[in-house]
Amino acid sequence: MTLRSLLRHETILTVLLVVALAILAVQNDRFLTAANLFNQGRLMTEVGLIAVVMTFVIVTGGIDLSVGSILGLCAILVGVFWKTLGLPLPVAMGLVMMVGTLCGLANGLIITRFSVPPLIATLATLALYRGLAEGISQARSIRGYPTWFFELGQGNFLGVPTQLWLLALVALLGFFTLRFTSFGRATYAIGNNEAAARYSGIPVDRVKLLIYAASGFVSALAALVFVSRVSTTRSDMGTGIELDVITAVVLGGTSIFGGRGLVIGTLVGLCLVQVLKNGLALSGVKGDGTIIIIGAVLILAVLISNFLSRYGDD
Repeated sequence: MTLRSLLRHETILTVLLVVALAILAVQNDRFLTAANLFNQGRLMTEVGLIAVVMTFVIVTGGIDLSVGSILGLCAILVGVFWKTLGLPLPVAMGLVMMVGTLCGLANGLIITRFSVPPLIATLATLALYRGLAEGISQARSIRGYPTWFFELGQGNFLGVPTQLWLLALVALLGFFTLRFTSFGRATYAIGNNEAAARYSGIPVDRVKLLIYAASGFVSALAALVFVSRVSTTRSDMGTGIELDVITAVVLGGTSIFGGRGLVIGTLVGLCLVQVLKNGLALSGVKGDGTIIIIGAVLILAVLISNFLSRYGDD
């Protein structure tokens, strides 16, 4: 059965994570310290926020390559709205969330209303939104944000980085929605067989629109966290983040062909990628070597997932 296959995949992935933690802890005594682990949590939050909703996108059989560009555009706009236009920062943040949501909604409309494949549609908007970010910024960075704003990306609450609480909230909401609601069941149905889902009365287009709008929303949220964490705004923020997001989702067991996947698997995949990046860097492995190892782990996980899926369906 598919659920059994997913659970087996997640179990194997969790074992890989534990093994990686053990090996890297032996290699470097700084690895398992609370300070290092919390710092890695800060670094993976932006990817994690987007990956939760990307799980929904890929479960439907879609893809969203524009998330990094939406992040970059929203990062620029929060500075422009606040410093250039003189709006209060909370108002600027709210407007940025609206812009991100509208960007995601535009992706959904192109895909559903004009029947453009998600890969092509979001590849086009990737270029569009990145071009807008570059044009608006004119290669200038914006600094000088008020101290309270840095609490989002640099602060702590009950000894835990603030953005990790935010990630936990989004992850719990995503997990509950996908596993225990009619919306989640509709998401799986669309991924398994979109035509059958339409015939059974599922509002396929509306579900897709909501998912892509949510993808834009969390991309904007990630932009606010990113700007708060690095204390500045640049148009190149988010470049390449879509690849990290998709890696975490696919590594977590979500089928790139749609129809199966769980948010918990995405989170385990996200943690495994971040652990490997950090642990290998502390052990002296150069960037190219880290990319090779993560790529090998991804290929291995996909092969295992495909094997378990075939075994579970027999």
